[in-house]
This record gives sequence, C-alpha cells and structure tokens, in this order.
Amino acid sequence: MNILVAVIAIAAIILLITGGVVPALNFLLWVGLALLVIAVVVFLVRYIGGNRTV
Repeated sequence: MNILVAVIAIAAIILLITGGVVPALNFLLWVGLALLVIAVVVFLVRYIGGNRTV
C-alpha cells in the first residue's frame, strides 16, 4: 500500500511539472493535482489510523 501511495505521489509530481511546462497539455495539471490530493488523503488516513502493517 505504501508503494502505491509513493507511485501516485511521483506520478502527481511528474504530471504537475509536465502540465506547467507544456501549456497545450494543461489538463495534466488538474490530473496531477487530483492524484496529489488522493495520495495525501491516503497517507493521512494511514498515519492517523495507526495502521503500520505492510
């Protein structure tokens, strides 16, 4: 599950950079933001929930 969150966060950062560099692909900015929000929510739920199992 932690690997999934890391992959989503990395994909979000890449999409945010791509969306900022290539104005023609501006929708990637919103996709990156959505993925970043999902990754943060999943991380917070796992952190607050105290579920430390792999």
